Amino acid sequence: MSIEIKVPVLPESVADATIATWHVKPGEAVTRDQNLVDIETDKVVLEVVAPEDGAISELLAQEGDTVLAEQVIAQFTAGVVAGQELTKEQAEAGAAKEAPDAEESSDALSPSVRRLVAEHNVDPSKIKGTGVGGRITKEDVEAFVKSAAKAAPAAAPAPVALAGDRSEKRVPMTRLRKTIATRLLEAKNSTAMLTTFNEVNMKPIMDIRKKYQDVFEKKHGIRLGFMSFYVKAVTEALKRYPEVNASLDGDELAYHNYFDVSIAVSTPRGLVTPVLRDTDTMTLADMEKAIRELAIKGRDGKLTVDDMMGGNFTITNGGVFGSLMSTPILNLPQSAILGMHAIKDRPMAVNGQVEILPMMYLALSYDHRIIDGRESVGFLVTIKDLLEDPTRLLLDL
Repeated sequence: MSIEIKVPVLPESVADATIATWHVKPGEAVTRDQNLVDIETDKVVLEVVAPEDGAISELLAQEGDTVLAEQVIAQFTAGVVAGQELTKEQAEAGAAKEAPDAEESSDALSPSVRRLVAEHNVDPSKIKGTGVGGRITKEDVEAFVKSAAKAAPAAAPAPVALAGDRSEKRVPMTRLRKTIATRLLEAKNSTAMLTTFNEVNMKPIMDIRKKYQDVFEKKHGIRLGFMSFYVKAVTEALKRYPEVNASLDGDELAYHNYFDVSIAVSTPRGLVTPVLRDTDTMTLADMEKAIRELAIKGRDGKLTVDDMMGGNFTITNGGVFGSLMSTPILNLPQSAILGMHAIKDRPMAVNGQVEILPMMYLALSYDHRIIDGRESVGFLVTIKDLLEDPTRLLLDL
């Protein structure tokens, strides 16, 4: 029985998508619910799974192709048990579909092959395809270019001999990377962005973690990290400075009476900002669990559109990668973003004495159209005070 494999219904506001990765090949046996293909949109990666035990008999869309919602991208033959080869009849049927005459298939170049052909300015009709049905592969193009180079007369020797491998690799930007680039440029070009800095002594929080780490993990089943303290301090500071929790909507300022904090998460596909909602009602343990869950989903490509919708303020922690100081870019339509950095031991003057303390730089980038200097500096100093004296977080001081 043949089944059409279709693109899922795309999230609202997403017009089309891109075939990111095919995980199976035509004729390869798969089991029910096994992931067949990853489809990348501007926001999330969607998985399309096998409807039954069986095998794909024909791919109708290649990696890199742009597809629409509910578009048929493959033909699937049901009834093949995983671990078994296709029956002779199924294999012949799949081969008949996948192997059109060589002249027709050689014209159907994949996007990567078309880019390679254009880059080297070669005639694809002169290249012998070794792919399915005589299709031209990237390896065919590269082999043709190398053979043509050998056959060409020797060029004049270069004036300077360059040693080592000087090859380069070109890959198209993913949809997520394109979206990130567009949003970053929009933030730079459409806001009056300014960054203010401060530093915080992290010793009090490090002492708390050292003292209560084992008890905390035993009770809540998760380690006590730094991010929950950052989120807690940010939430308290947002309560005191509502302008930082606001956003610009046309000619109106929208003041949000709730506290949804976006957390920047680095994933293999790019930087994303899933949201912790109603952080004013969460305990430190709740925050640590939610942050860990979002980080795992981001790593595995499981974040949904709902996970990333909204957010009134963003925290980005470049310190985990060793960043000492940075100027983070706004996450539109938010009006501010807080950058946390690496904790480094530095000599500091304390009561007329020099002490070595674990210090961290804070950077607050904000939209000066909404937030004035008084609010931005006051907001950052509030976070500094709360982190240097965590007891104030508990006593609401």
